[in-house]
Amino acid sequence: MTREPQHSEQTLAGHGPAVRISGLWKRYGEQVAVAGIDLELPAGRFIGLVGPNGAGKTTTLSMVTGLLRPDTGTVEIAGHDVWRDPLAVKARIGVLPEGLRLFERLSGRELLEYTGRLRGLPGDEVDKRATQLLEVLDLAGSQHKLVVDYSTGMRKKIGLAAALLHNPEVLFLDEPFEGVDPVSAQTIRKVLERYTGSGATVVFSSHVMELVESLCDWVAVMAGGRIRAQGTLAEVRGEAPTLQAAFLELVGAGDRGPGHDLDWLGGGAR
Repeated sequence: MTREPQHSEQTLAGHGPAVRISGLWKRYGEQVAVAGIDLELPAGRFIGLVGPNGAGKTTTLSMVTGLLRPDTGTVEIAGHDVWRDPLAVKARIGVLPEGLRLFERLSGRELLEYTGRLRGLPGDEVDKRATQLLEVLDLAGSQHKLVVDYSTGMRKKIGLAAALLHNPEVLFLDEPFEGVDPVSAQTIRKVLERYTGSGATVVFSSHVMELVESLCDWVAVMAGGRIRAQGTLAEVRGEAPTLQAAFLELVGAGDRGPGHDLDWLGGGAR
């Protein structure tokens, strides 16, 4: 049976950061995707890893969660090394990766039952948690429908349910709201807020600053494979009126515009 994490500000925040990243590098040939990241993510917080497309967010999260081996560097989650103690780490984390692949020929409920048993949870407990998650995520009416027939929003929600089923200490989400309709997005948001309210930690990547600003209380800004800023939302925003404005300044895009190269565009001219 898997250990049941206890989520509280004392048990999590009292034992150091939820995630500690040291000297993390990843290269693909001549291209450097992640360039020596050092980062400590506080426990019990809603954390945003933000950056433009190609900043290295997905590569970083893949290495942090043990899905991709770094060239150099270490990652610790809840005090356990991701690569030296992978079983202990995987028991403590939930992951919703970008481009999630699911067992599509299972129904939503069957997927959760299968996931729960893989996690070593007792059958009765899996059934109870699956029923509650399906209800809260507005999937109860589709629980016997095959996942292959789920919409994008439904797939994100059933993937989130699978990631939460074993009650992880830290939840990693890569672009969880990408392609999701507003109703599903609001449902996901409420579940995540309730989850962090219990003292657990959420780390999610996004390039939508308005979303991050409305959800997160701690932010790390990434560009070009490096961390450009980190801290509380207020610290990263600084004197800027919005996180979007601060972000554009940090990544060097504040004055970037189309220039005069598109003078032909518009006005119906041919």
